[in-house]
Amino acid sequence: MPFYCYNGKMFCYLWVHKKYGQPYLGIVEGKSINHPDLIQEKRARMKILLIDAAKDIPVKKVTAILKDVIKLYQ
Repeated sequence: MPFYCYNGKMFCYLWVHKKYGQPYLGIVEGKSINHPDLIQEKRARMKILLIDAAKDIPVKKVTAILKDVIKLYQ
């Protein structure tokens, strides 16, 4: 699983959702981010952003979420 760190802390990762078969961006501290497209599921700490593989990646949405997460780490 490709995991990315920011300032030595776990930040986010890329994976494929087993149930939906779609790729997603997992946000480690997602519980602290309020964004309508982030899904909590049964995770206590993390939230995910499902990416529709048949469409273009929503770059603006991903950028906005990652900027919010970076603010938590600063």
